[in-house]
Amino acid sequence: MSIIDCPECTHKISDQSISCTNCGLPTSKMKFLIKCPECSESISNQSASCTNCGFPIAKPAPFKTVPPPLPTQNHTTIVRVNSSRKSKVAILLALFLGGFGIHKFYLNQVFWGILYLLFCWTFIPAVISLFEVIILLFMNESEFNRRFG
Repeated sequence: MSIIDCPECTHKISDQSISCTNCGLPTSKMKFLIKCPECSESISNQSASCTNCGFPIAKPAPFKTVPPPLPTQNHTTIVRVNSSRKSKVAILLALFLGGFGIHKFYLNQVFWGILYLLFCWTFIPAVISLFEVIILLFMNESEFNRRFG
């Protein structure tokens, strides 16, 4: 196998390919020199046999495209924490560490968690987190999943 230049567009292609990948010119219409596998003499690709030793030159098999793979079912398993358990943990975090915004980080509300941390010295986040404990206690499971998924 060797790399040749397409006579039509000078794109480099394999001598085993069916056609030029750039312009589509069939390699059967191209004339180029190949090496005889038996005696290594340079011969035309159009020859049926080597002019030196008479070894028959096999034409390259036509390139067959590989069909795309069949769609498979990806069995991706997403492990979710039980939402009732997650809401209980969020309530406990808001109750005991709410002044620092730890429950906000737990509920993937990083911006609010950072704000709570920045203002924790004012005790305002602690007061707000007490109200959030009450809200989380009375929030049903579907609403909790919708908001904190």
